[in-house]
Amino acid sequence: MRFSELTTLGVGGEIPDFIAATTTSEIVSAALSARDTGLPVLALGGGSNLLVSDSGFEGRVIAVRTRGIDVDFDAVHASVLAGAGAGAGAGRVRVRVAAGEDWDEFVSWTIHHGYAGLEALSGIPGRVGAAPIQNIGAYGQEVGNVVHGVHILDLGTGELRFLARADLDFSYRDSIFKQGLDAIVLSVEFDLQDVRESHLSRPIEFAQLSSALRVELGEQVSLQSVRDAVLTLRRSKGMVLDALDPDTRSAGSFFVNPIVTSRFAGTLPIDAPRYPLSDDTRDRILEIGADVPPLAEPGLVKLSAAWLIENAGIPRGFSLPGSRASVSSKHTLALTNRGGASAEEVAALARYVRSMVQSHFGVLLQPEPVLVGMEL
Repeated sequence: MRFSELTTLGVGGEIPDFIAATTTSEIVSAALSARDTGLPVLALGGGSNLLVSDSGFEGRVIAVRTRGIDVDFDAVHASVLAGAGAGAGAGRVRVRVAAGEDWDEFVSWTIHHGYAGLEALSGIPGRVGAAPIQNIGAYGQEVGNVVHGVHILDLGTGELRFLARADLDFSYRDSIFKQGLDAIVLSVEFDLQDVRESHLSRPIEFAQLSSALRVELGEQVSLQSVRDAVLTLRRSKGMVLDALDPDTRSAGSFFVNPIVTSRFAGTLPIDAPRYPLSDDTRDRILEIGADVPPLAEPGLVKLSAAWLIENAGIPRGFSLPGSRASVSSKHTLALTNRGGASAEEVAALARYVRSMVQSHFGVLLQPEPVLVGMEL
């Protein structure tokens, strides 16, 4: 077995110790037995956010293939009665999902059943267990906003634990897992909005999506309309897996959109897209003699990694001489395997893209995929 057979990039070396686990007990047993013998453990979901070296992984790879979706209307109501916030559970439903469920199939399931909150995350490849690790997001929605908590196997202690949302340190494409917690996600609990009567989406919060739907920001449309529009947008960028489209042989967006201070953003060309992440400081009225509070820190701004790449002189379809890895012909944020590429060829292209953006704009792009056995 090779990683090239199990990842959407289609690269990566041998897997000497591979276990496909279909139950939670199989995951726990396989992980703890490896841990007790000092063998490194790698949990593998859909392989859609992974770049593994050509030498493979010297440890145990556990493919998480558990299934199951459970719905509990009473759980949210009980949390309200316990003081989680007046009205917080009204019109909501808690859904617990096994980590091995296919992400997009689960999103489609929520739409079919009339549960809102994930519809804009349609078309993202991978498994449910990976969603909170990356805090996936797209078109105005982020998974961290609807996660109630995560059931995990803590590889450091060997314990089964539940981490509530407040414990997960969610931020833009980040979570406690990416900050060093060594754990395997076993299942995820979501608090979704119960819209079985109306089947209306959450308010549309992303301009490109509202334009595609021909509605104003803040409006609501049917859940299925949002899914259809998102899938169309993602296909146009090569971001929906298609065996006949080489642009989808990728790990999706290879770089995260960088977050910088507004002061730094002001040094970039005027046409560089900027998305403020904090409200502007408002005028404050103080009583005479009151202490003056400290001035607000500079606001944070999210930049467009795709714009930075294109304007650093790297066009769609670009590849290094002799390389079988290339920038997608549809979207500069994706690096693709055009057929027979090695992991090192993908990494070399990523390094080149990063160096060009850094030399042009002073921004060091950070990779979105998990890198195993290699560095940029």
